[in-house]
Amino acid sequence: MELGECSRNPGYQDSDGTVSAADTNTTVPEEKGDSTSVKLEQHPAEEEYMQFKPYAGMPKEVLLQYSSQVRYRVTREIVFWLTVACTLALVAVTIAVIAMSPRCMGWWQTTPVYQVYPRSFYDSDGDGVGDLKGIQQKLDHFQYLNIKAVWISPFYRSPMKDFGYDVEDFRDIDPLFGTMKDFEELLAEMHSRDLKLIMDFIPNHTSDRHRWFNLSRIRDPHYKDYYVWTDCNASFPKPNNWVSIFGNSSWTYDEVRGQCYLHQFLKEQPDLNFRNPDVRQEIVDLIHFWLGKGVDGFRMDAVKHLLEAQHLRDEPQVDPNQPPETVTTEWDLHSDYTTSQVGLHDLLREWRAVIDTYSREPGRYRFMVTESYDYDEVWKTMMYYSTPLVKESDFPFNFYLLDLPQNTSGLWAQHLVHLWMGNMPKGKWANWVVGNHDRSRIASSAGQAYTRVINMLLLTLPGTPTTYYGEEIGMENINITESQVQDPAGKYNKSLSRDPERSPMQWSGDMNAGFNIKTNITWLPVHPNYESVNVEVQKEDEGSVLAQYRFLNTLRQSELSFQRGWFCYVHADASVFSYLRELDGLDRAFLIVLNFGKESVITDLSSVLELPDQLTVLMSTNRANNGKVFKKSQIMTEVGEGLVIQYSTGTRYNPNHPNQCYISEKACYMKVMDILYKC
Repeated sequence: MELGECSRNPGYQDSDGTVSAADTNTTVPEEKGDSTSVKLEQHPAEEEYMQFKPYAGMPKEVLLQYSSQVRYRVTREIVFWLTVACTLALVAVTIAVIAMSPRCMGWWQTTPVYQVYPRSFYDSDGDGVGDLKGIQQKLDHFQYLNIKAVWISPFYRSPMKDFGYDVEDFRDIDPLFGTMKDFEELLAEMHSRDLKLIMDFIPNHTSDRHRWFNLSRIRDPHYKDYYVWTDCNASFPKPNNWVSIFGNSSWTYDEVRGQCYLHQFLKEQPDLNFRNPDVRQEIVDLIHFWLGKGVDGFRMDAVKHLLEAQHLRDEPQVDPNQPPETVTTEWDLHSDYTTSQVGLHDLLREWRAVIDTYSREPGRYRFMVTESYDYDEVWKTMMYYSTPLVKESDFPFNFYLLDLPQNTSGLWAQHLVHLWMGNMPKGKWANWVVGNHDRSRIASSAGQAYTRVINMLLLTLPGTPTTYYGEEIGMENINITESQVQDPAGKYNKSLSRDPERSPMQWSGDMNAGFNIKTNITWLPVHPNYESVNVEVQKEDEGSVLAQYRFLNTLRQSELSFQRGWFCYVHADASVFSYLRELDGLDRAFLIVLNFGKESVITDLSSVLELPDQLTVLMSTNRANNGKVFKKSQIMTEVGEGLVIQYSTGTRYNPNHPNQCYISEKACYMKVMDILYKC
């Protein structure tokens, strides 16, 4: 059958709404031609339904006519409710993932903190002293090491009696290091490379040349109580027996004022009086100043000395029978009245609150770390951590690994690690330090043989490692003569000099180890081994200290077991310290075996049922042992050798040994979705 010629849609109307006459004619003329053609006659209702299918541009009436049919309406409703269900499911899954996801790690947790001592890092202008432009010219080094946080020791305007820790103007750069413009350019360049800058902040004292001190000396009404003053006798200026960190009395008589002022460090570093609210506000203003410049955090210096007891009584002697006139060092006294006084943590929490106001911008968290040597009173150090109710430091510096050279053994290494892990508040983040500008380089104090294994310990423990410049290549202390001493502590007592660990960075085998390539001047001598121990040489050696440091740091940042996983003690003896790093749900884990002893040993870990029988070395500090396979009952290590062993297992160690394992914030891995979740 065929439809008649010129058939029209009965629902069609002209734009003026009229129906054409042709459209009212329902008679279809017989088609001429084919004798088989048959005239089609239908009822009007059937014509409306069968004559046409929906077409583009159809009017509303036609659209409604067809959309009301069951075959279209049901399909449409199914699609609609399916869309609603999928949207609700997607929202529910998103909410569940967000709710179950562990907190994102901060930048200060994912990267080591690298300490730059600016005098010794790189000299850009040939005066023999490192500077800010020199640091900027060496930013590639941090990126090569995959380090993203750099702590720079003081560069404020200073008379340099204590190399920058005696500040004359907190709002200016010392010309020795450059200008404020140099600093701003350095900071901008670091941020463009996704590097963070941590400033050294010295709140306890100023230089005696600071404007505040000069006004306080003349009893200016506003500044007269900015420092700790007391009456004393000019001929015998010792109001009590308190002693300076650098030795001898911590009081000095000032002829202008006619009183003694307190200085817990050099006499050129008078202590600020933090019981004066104006002083507290001055420090808050300084924090605002540098955060406004864009710095990413602060290392708060010598915080335990911020407050002193107001009664000024004599401190008790360690040896009550020692003649009082022979008390000249801090080790002769119990520092009960000059350190860790009530109110100290209120100060730090106040500063923390100011810092946090700058952390509200996404991706711009501002960091705070505190420095306090508390020695055997580790509980005092733990108080610098934040509490559930109020924030303080993100972590305090952990200096206990500095004592590794006292007893190179596996048991001693485990003891020092556990001293921190066993006392750290639950859920907090650890820190590890093996060297800084005040302590002997670890390669010298422990011995060059242990440099690599100590770096492996530093980079595989849980928490944030701190690296002092040059440790990544195994730099050692220099030997200095009496005439070469620069450090004020060394001028008081050469054996106390900190110059040996502050020698110029060894960049290459060129003149001055590449530290100063313009003139033959360096503020301290370069170590004689610079031709073989330098960055340039070690970059070409895949088995160098630098190459191994870089590999371990990359491993630490790429593996969830090191970033977020459990830390579990496995074994310790006179030579070996061994531990695991694992994450629940992840089918691979890492066994670390470190030989701190005096001889090669075989370690038997057959009692550790969670370990597979065969273990393959991912990395050894002795490159010849990379890829080596050991039975878990016969793991051999040489003196100063460290092993990173990666293995696969579905059995976790931590559930069966809860007293030997620690984790900051528990998380599990879901392999199916490749996500972390709270568990």
